[in-house]
Amino acid sequence: MNPPLRSADDREALIEGLSDGTIDVIATDHAPHSAEEKSRGLAGSAMGIVGLETAFPLLYTYLVKEGVITLEKLVLLMSDAPARRFGLDSGIRVGADANLALWDLSAEYEIDPKDFLSMGRATPFAGWKVNGACVETLYRGNTVWQMA
Repeated sequence: MNPPLRSADDREALIEGLSDGTIDVIATDHAPHSAEEKSRGLAGSAMGIVGLETAFPLLYTYLVKEGVITLEKLVLLMSDAPARRFGLDSGIRVGADANLALWDLSAEYEIDPKDFLSMGRATPFAGWKVNGACVETLYRGNTVWQMA
């Protein structure tokens, strides 16, 4: 990861910033790298981990379910606030583009990089138990991906 995970104090400060509004957006940088690109050692490997497929389940499980923030706050931080920041049409309302991800919040599973749909497999979260599986993605009201 770049920057790498920091100390426990730094992680606690991030959580405080999410809770008190100092941090107003959560986003991931999805730059999937092949196993070959990630196999060159710490100095020579491409930086980054898979965030796109793990961010919501991790944040839902370890922040929302633990009572740190509400589900509404998580949706605001990951969807509404970034859309406003970048001037994107979003939200569930008449006339909106209906760009949506539908989640089964009761789905519990273990993160396994073999199950990732992207090329990237690098994750420090392999084996972590999480809740929240994306079951369908809509773009402009049309299903573009659906869980098999």
